[in-house]
Amino acid sequence: MSPATSCASTTMKTLTRALRLASRRSTLTTLPKSPLQPCLQRQPISSTPSRPLKQAADDPTFTSILDNPPELIRTGKRHGYGLIVLAIIPITAFALGTWQVQRLKWKTDLIAKSEDRLVAPPLPLPPRIDPAAVPDFDYRRVLATGKFRHDQEMLIGPRMRDGEEGYMVVTPLEREGDGTTVLVNRGWISKSKRAQKDRRESLIQGTVTVEGLLREPWKKNMFTPNNRPDLGEFYFPDVVQMAQLTGSQPIWVEQTMEPDLFKIYEYAEKGIPIGRQAEVNLRNNHAQYIFTWYGLAIATTIMFYILVKKPPRDVTRRVRQNKQW
Repeated sequence: MSPATSCASTTMKTLTRALRLASRRSTLTTLPKSPLQPCLQRQPISSTPSRPLKQAADDPTFTSILDNPPELIRTGKRHGYGLIVLAIIPITAFALGTWQVQRLKWKTDLIAKSEDRLVAPPLPLPPRIDPAAVPDFDYRRVLATGKFRHDQEMLIGPRMRDGEEGYMVVTPLEREGDGTTVLVNRGWISKSKRAQKDRRESLIQGTVTVEGLLREPWKKNMFTPNNRPDLGEFYFPDVVQMAQLTGSQPIWVEQTMEPDLFKIYEYAEKGIPIGRQAEVNLRNNHAQYIFTWYGLAIATTIMFYILVKKPPRDVTRRVRQNKQW
């Protein structure tokens, strides 16, 4: 506590006691002289002259803030690994988009070649066919004459058609003359017609001529279970496996039929396999992938530019100045 504060406190206490005493006597008395009167006197001012303050501008090494403006400096890392990842994304997306452009051209050419083969007249199937040459004749219309081996029939499924569960009927066709056999995918039947006794009209006897498409069978995906031929369960067309079981050539022919609704309804009721239409059904979604990848590349590039150009928050201003200022 300072001396001035102590003196003021003592004076107030003395005045309070005096007022109380005066009110009791009902007479005005002279207040006693405060012993702290010296505290209220002015203190003498020192006559010693003060040292003049030194101005910063008097220093010849002083640099004004106008001559040397503040400099922004960073106190830490600006972006770190996030900026690296964001820079990689548009590069990767652009590369994938360019790859999809190449895939689109490849798929477009493949569909065009398949359609050219499809419109060509049916070609009699040669006695012996090299399986390695099948891709060059994919979707080629062919004719094969012979007898169905219904005792070696195989059902692939379950396969859905118009929301109904069923199976694809695969029957070996033993051809006339040379006696070679090929695998014919005759078409779809409903699950209720799985047993041969329930579809007698589908078991064609005698010599028949099958018109169909020479195809590469679809491949198994990671969710499709393996075939179990010992139990007669087939989930995908393993042509090599089926050919070994039936003594056939590993050649896959898909029987075709005209898209007649009345005939299709009749076949479904009698359990006769419903063949496929003679058309190219190759999927081509590469244009969508191109827009997706290029769009992602553009969006992430804009984000990267904004992030780089945005002023950082964790900055300080460093001003060069004289230490005595």
